[in-house]
Amino acid sequence: MRPDYPSALDERVCGCAFGHYPWDDWERAALAAGVPKDLAGLGRLTMREAYQHQWDDRLKSLCGWRDEGRRMTRLALRSPGTAEKRWRRLLDTDGWRGHYDEKTGQWISRL
Repeated sequence: MRPDYPSALDERVCGCAFGHYPWDDWERAALAAGVPKDLAGLGRLTMREAYQHQWDDRLKSLCGWRDEGRRMTRLALRSPGTAEKRWRRLLDTDGWRGHYDEKTGQWISRL
């Protein structure tokens, strides 16, 4: 077991009630700020996957884990197309860990 486990982030997430995880809170705040519903849902999924799949710390930072998602919200409002493209790419590659080969139907890991 890692010496830093559970982390403060794990403690925070594990203490949440259903529907009140940080990604849920981010989605509600993003919608209130004017982010379109589909894009807010995609951002929510990206933030959740970054945590649940333990993406590296740099990617977690890009996915809202250091600033409560403020940078994600700014990107979504300023450049929704870029946000969608970036978040879909992160999800499609599971945080740059690999990709799905449509010809073979298999996951190709980069690890």
